[in-house]
Parts: sequence; structure tokens; C-alpha cells
Amino acid sequence: MAQTYTAFIAIVGCPNVGKSSILNNILGQKIAIVSDKPQTTRTKIMGVLTQDETQLVFTDTPGFHRPRTKLGEKMVKAVSESISGVDACLLVVEPQGELRETEKELIEKFKKQKMPVILAINKIDKMERKEDLALRIAQFSQLYDFESIIPVSATKGEGMESLKHEIKKLAQPSVHFFPEDTLTDQPERVIASEILREKMLRLLDKEIPHGTAVSIEKMRGREDSNILDVEAIIYCEKESHKGIIIGKKGAMLKKISTYARQDMEKFFDCPINLQCWVKVKEDWRNRGGLIHNFGLD
Repeated sequence: MAQTYTAFIAIVGCPNVGKSSILNNILGQKIAIVSDKPQTTRTKIMGVLTQDETQLVFTDTPGFHRPRTKLGEKMVKAVSESISGVDACLLVVEPQGELRETEKELIEKFKKQKMPVILAINKIDKMERKEDLALRIAQFSQLYDFESIIPVSATKGEGMESLKHEIKKLAQPSVHFFPEDTLTDQPERVIASEILREKMLRLLDKEIPHGTAVSIEKMRGREDSNILDVEAIIYCEKESHKGIIIGKKGAMLKKISTYARQDMEKFFDCPINLQCWVKVKEDWRNRGGLIHNFGLD
């Protein structure tokens, strides 16, 4: 029987650097939601890639940031727990800008644990001066002895095969922990709720989407057809936000629901009957019981 190899890898970095985009690209399918707003990912999302004898188990973590709410505190705690429970880390950074304090903190955590780390410099397609890339590489090389440093563009696919190749080198002889066809550990209800939340992040302005949570109340296939009935409640923090989410004559909620239904049909490979309602739960991001009820702890 052929020798098999496995690596557990946490994808870490500041908010909005493209961690979820990198995970989706590596897996070849979208399991983590993506938007241009920071702190899109709230929980640890696991993705599994099995190719031949090698299985890579990724944890996409929330962006490491200074928390301002109880939910934020739980997100930062999830990052720290992920780093302590894996074989290696993939640190994702942007190609330009000042070194952030939170990036320095992550590197200190790597040093304490003597963690093997690959550095992915993402969004190189956005660089106006490619020569700045050498400066960025030198800047991070001084801080840590990375296993490798790979410039990539997750959205364009540049450098992603090289990144995957370097990650595979980290795999150690081991049994595979998941069946070959496993893609994620996320239950279908969580995938459905995240798809809905992504559409709000893309369609709504400013802070409103960060004050929303989605609860899938019903997810059931019909006995007489392959239609999947999905009923969802969108929770927000203020009555004024509820009006914005619903929109004039329900137009915004209809738009959110339509785009979400289309993505759900692609993922679940069946027709979806999606029904959505909006309710107010004031200041839920600072209420531990509600955070727990929404599955965000």
C-alpha cells in the first residue's frame, strides 16, 4: 500500500488580505465567502484537498485584528487556537504598505512555537510597480525564517500552483483523516447562511452587514421533487438597518435572496426555494448567548 501524507495548515493574516480567496482557489471550489470588506470570515472554516497520496487540511481563520466587540474577541481567539493546533501556517499579506502591529504579533506567535510558515504575498496583480515586491520580500525575510515566500494573485490564479507545490512539501507521512471527496467540515446550513451573508456584504453599505447574522431555520428536500426548501432569518442590530436590508418595496431583500439562491443552486446542485425574513436583535455582537445561538463561538 502506498505511503500517504497529511498536513494541517492554518491560513492567517490581517482582515481583507485575501485568505478566503486563496483557500477557494486551492480547493477549486468556493467554500469560504469573499468580499472587499474586512472581517468577512467570522469562524474557522476547514477545507480539505486530497491529491494522490497527499491530503492538505486547511483552516481559514478570521482576520487577526484589535477586537471591539465580544464577537471580535471570539474571532481573535479562534486565530490563536488555530495556530496552536496545526502543523504549519500560511501567512497571507498584501504586497505594499507598512508592516501592521497585528502581523508582528502573529510572527511572535510563530517564533514561540517554532512554527513552519509559508508567506504568501497576495494581490500582486494590484501592484503598479513590480520592483516594490522585492522590498516587501526583504521586509518580511528579516522578521522570520519562512519555509518559502510566494507572490500570488488568488483572484487571477498567478503563482497559485507554486504555492500549492510548496504547501505539499510540508506534508508528513500519515494516514488521511478525511475521505478523498471531502471538501469542507461545514454543515450545509452553515454554507447556506454564509452564502446569504456574503450577498449582504456585497450589496449593503458600510457597517450594516457586519451587524447581521443569518439563521437557517429550515432546510429540507421535497419528497416529490429535487427542490430544496430553505427558510432563513436575517438578524440585524437596529430597526433602521432592517429597513435598509428590506429596501423600498422589498427590492433589496429580493436582490440579496436572488443572488444567494443562484449561488446555493450551484453549490448544492439542485433547485432552491429560498424564503428570507429580517428581524432585529439589538447589540447582538456583544451578547454571548446570541453569539452562541448563531453558531459563532
